Amino acid sequence: MLKARLVLEDGSVFHGQSFGAEQSVSGEVVFNTGMVGYPESLTDPSYSGQIVALTYPLIGNYGVPGQERDGFGVEKHFESSKIQVSGLVVTDYSYEFSHWQAEQSLSDWLASEKIPALTGIDCRALTKKLREKGVMPGKIVFGEDNIPFTNPNERTLAAEVSCKQPQLYENGKKTVALIDCGAKGNIVRSLLNRKVSVLRIPWDYDLFNGKHEFDAVFVSNGPGDPKSVQATIGTVKKSLESNLPTFGICFGNQVLGLAAGADTFKLKYGHRSQNQPCQLVNSKQCFITSQNHGYAVDEKTLPAGWKPWFRNLNDGTNEGIIHESKPFMSVQFHPEAWPGPVDTVFLFDRFMKIVKESKK
Repeated sequence: MLKARLVLEDGSVFHGQSFGAEQSVSGEVVFNTGMVGYPESLTDPSYSGQIVALTYPLIGNYGVPGQERDGFGVEKHFESSKIQVSGLVVTDYSYEFSHWQAEQSLSDWLASEKIPALTGIDCRALTKKLREKGVMPGKIVFGEDNIPFTNPNERTLAAEVSCKQPQLYENGKKTVALIDCGAKGNIVRSLLNRKVSVLRIPWDYDLFNGKHEFDAVFVSNGPGDPKSVQATIGTVKKSLESNLPTFGICFGNQVLGLAAGADTFKLKYGHRSQNQPCQLVNSKQCFITSQNHGYAVDEKTLPAGWKPWFRNLNDGTNEGIIHESKPFMSVQFHPEAWPGPVDTVFLFDRFMKIVKESKK
C-alpha cells in the first residue's frame, strides 16, 4: 500500500496507508463518532470541504450498495449522487466486506470518485487533539507537500452543493418549497412520504417571484457558515413576514435563527455522529439524534416571540428554536436520520399537520 500522511495546520503529522484515490487534498479536518452509516455520511452534502476522521475502528466491512433510486427518483442508499467529503481517515480499513446489498468495496468507490483515504491513523489521538484545539485545516499528502492549507468555511459551500434549477416532485395537493442548501435525499423522501408535493429550489433562488404556488417553506441542511447565504436568509425573512409555515433542519436551524434576528457562532469541534442526546426544553424527554454541523444558534440572542426548543445534553448548546405563536420552527439535528435513530421523525408529522391545516 502506498504511504501517505495527514498534516494538520498546527504542524501535527499522522502517517498512514492509502486505500482511496492517490492524490493530495486540503480541507477542514473533523471527526465523526458514529458506529455505522458511512455510505450515507460520505454522501451528505453537509460534509463538503471536509476531511472526515471516523472514530469507530471497523470501516468498510459491509461494503457499498448500488446507486439505485426510489419511486420518487431520489437516491435510495445515498444522501446525494456523489461522495461529498474531501477525504477520509480511519484507523482500520476492512479489505474484506460482506453485505447482501453490497456491490463494491469502499476502497473502489472512493478511488472511482477520486477521493483520497488513509488507514492506519490513530483516530483516537487525532480526535483528542481536535477536541482540545478545535477542528482545523489539514491536508492528506502523497509525496512532496506542495498544497496549501485551505479553510472551506471561507467559501459559500451551499452554492457548491445546492441544486442548479427548481425541481418539482408531485405527490399531493399541498406544496412545500424546499430551499436546497445541500439537502439530504431522505429529507426530500420524508416530505414526499407524507403526501405533499416538494418544490426543490437552489439556495439563492427568488422563491417569491410569483412563478410558483407553495404552502410552506422548508430550509435544508448544508455545509459551511450560515452567514454566507444572505440570499437564503432573505428568502426565509420573506417567509416569516408572510406567516407561512416554516421549518428548518441543521443548517436550516441556523438560517432560521439568523432570519429571525438571532446570531450564530462556530462550535469548537461541532457535533458529528448518530448518538447525540437532545432534551426537549422544559421537559424530561431526551432523544438520541443524528447530527452533522459545526455552527450553532446563540439562543441568548433570540428576539421576543422566539424560544429554545431543544438543547444538547453534552454541551448545552441550542438544538432547535420555535416561535411562541406562529408556525415557525427548526431543529439542529436530523429527524430524517439516515444514518442514525428515528427518535424524532415525528417532527415531520407535526409540521405536515400544520401545513395541511393552513390556509393561504
